[in-house]
Amino acid sequence: MSDTNASEFTVVEVCAGAGGQSLGLHKAGFKHSLAVEIDPTAASTLAANLGASVAVGDVANPEVWDPRDHVGVTLFAGGVPCPPFSIAGRQLGSSDERDLFAWAIEQVGIIQPRAVMLENVRGLSSPRFAAYRQHVIDRLDNFGYIGEWKLLHASDFGVPQLRPRFVLVAMRPEDHAYFRFPEPSENGHTTVGNALRDLMAARGWEGADEWSALANDVGPTLVGGSKKHGGADLGPTRAKQGWAKLHVDGRGIADAAPDADAPSPTEWHPRLTIEMAARVQGWKPEDGWIFSGRKTSQYRQIGNAFPPPVSEAVGARIIAALSHEGTPRQDLAQSIDLHDPVYRALANASDALSLADLVRAHNEGSVASVERKITALSHDFDLEVLTDSSGVTRYRLGTFKGFTGQQDHLRHNFVAQHRNRVS
Repeated sequence: MSDTNASEFTVVEVCAGAGGQSLGLHKAGFKHSLAVEIDPTAASTLAANLGASVAVGDVANPEVWDPRDHVGVTLFAGGVPCPPFSIAGRQLGSSDERDLFAWAIEQVGIIQPRAVMLENVRGLSSPRFAAYRQHVIDRLDNFGYIGEWKLLHASDFGVPQLRPRFVLVAMRPEDHAYFRFPEPSENGHTTVGNALRDLMAARGWEGADEWSALANDVGPTLVGGSKKHGGADLGPTRAKQGWAKLHVDGRGIADAAPDADAPSPTEWHPRLTIEMAARVQGWKPEDGWIFSGRKTSQYRQIGNAFPPPVSEAVGARIIAALSHEGTPRQDLAQSIDLHDPVYRALANASDALSLADLVRAHNEGSVASVERKITALSHDFDLEVLTDSSGVTRYRLGTFKGFTGQQDHLRHNFVAQHRNRVS
């Protein structure tokens, strides 16, 4: 499907979840050609609210959808699984069978969209994944795109929680010259109390105003958890402690707002309902978004979503860039950082490089810092370690370990055997 109407901005979205990113992109001006989601319940939520075609199943399964059917779509977007990069996890990166980031980048070469937007957790921005990020940027460059990353905080866009997300946007040079990531809202931060006061008072709770005044800060990042996680609650101990400071009981999700005669918030902390959790994640009353499934599934869909206001803000900037609004950037060459000079030196070398060679490539790096980069790099790439005739250790970069669509990759067996753990 190509973009025949210049005024219509179309999007193919993978790992779409319950539609947080989808809703934001629609508000920005995009129209879905297709959304792909592996979880049937989340897919049901998408189908009920999105008004677009939804493919249900493993996004990397060619029987579920064919990227070649969507050549020329305006935007290729998605929120691929975050556990491979999460600081709360083991940060296995490409060694994690759930990693789909590198696979998504390969689809860019097939679909050839005008723009790319992929988001993930803050952990992907850490030094551990410098070589991984460089690999992504280099692959995009091979396909003719300039890729740029930025860490965005949902709280800067009117969402009453921190929720940092690492966002990649890529376009061809002539369009990317007009792209600028959105700036924080001029209206300041929205507190949990202000966002939820009406919902807390929905059944006449006399303590709603007092609670709203006490919940006078941005909340911790809402945690949806994986399918291995048990019931619906607001996350690990630290997150629950953060919510307790806002007079919210994070140990579970309530079926309803507090009763009219519920105790004072100084004596008792209310729990969030599904509707409240959605509000904290950035859904608004006028969105009319209905979540399918039971309470635990609904909360997981909400907690794992990309906040719609952040998606809308980035999506609007993408459309502005594609429309060549404003003046072209003069800082583009300087702003696209080199993420890992050690990886780049190895990737471009015609022969194995010594540690001294890599220290020179790193320029300001020490031997210890280069050794740390080599260790991190070895997690995501095959790295051949050689000893030359002089006894000097040399390194040669091998293949990327991650899943990029290989028919014989171990990921396929993992998905087949543990489908209920993939989200």
